[in-house]
Amino acid sequence: MGGRAVLITGASRGIGRAIAAEFAGAGDRVALHHRGSAELAGRLAASLPGAGHVVVQADLADAEAVRAMVDQAASLLGGLDILVNNAGVFTPHPITDVSYSHWQDQWQATLGVNLIGAANATWCAVQHMKGRGGRIINVSSRGAFRGEPNSPAYGASKAGLNSLSQSLARALAPHGIAVSAVAPGFVATDMTNEHLKPPRGDEIRAQSPFGRVAEPEEIAAAVLYLASERAEWASGAVLDLNGASYLR
Repeated sequence: MGGRAVLITGASRGIGRAIAAEFAGAGDRVALHHRGSAELAGRLAASLPGAGHVVVQADLADAEAVRAMVDQAASLLGGLDILVNNAGVFTPHPITDVSYSHWQDQWQATLGVNLIGAANATWCAVQHMKGRGGRIINVSSRGAFRGEPNSPAYGASKAGLNSLSQSLARALAPHGIAVSAVAPGFVATDMTNEHLKPPRGDEIRAQSPFGRVAEPEEIAAAVLYLASERAEWASGAVLDLNGASYLR
């Protein structure tokens, strides 16, 4: 089979969809993970250029479902060369406005998918990469650095994902596996569409001196680079993709 074997979590829409299209356009075979969007994922798989694309399903908060999903993707693709941990959840839970039980629920749910789910998917993927090398790219967020006052669990989960990326970059380099992350700011997707409507959308676009937000394809292009053979020396990097809206 030609091309690389790529697993992308949360691939049915938004940034994940753009990442899938980027890899497929480069001649790779893609496993599209979804939690509950089978129809969307199936249509995407059928529309991608090339052949050999597959759809896999799992709730990333379920550790055993994650293991089964990664193993299925590797089996269907004939191995696994690249993992993109893109799936994530974002729900508002401002500390002054929610009950204690709701606060706990949101932390558990957010960390369970965004951080622990990604860590589990990574462990499972590494079992297929050892001995052959590979690339792991984690989709983080500007919020890991700037803060997320209305969704602190999201900001914390992405900060944890950055730390995980750097820890594993050191741990996995001897195995020929490079690990890196991208940290986008606002991206124009169906999930952010409501936020980008006036008047708040004008304020969000003004955060960048370019006066706009990112397109999903801009994030996908960076992920494709970090997955490339020439990007091994970027292992451990967290690449800001926020149009100079937040500098650190």
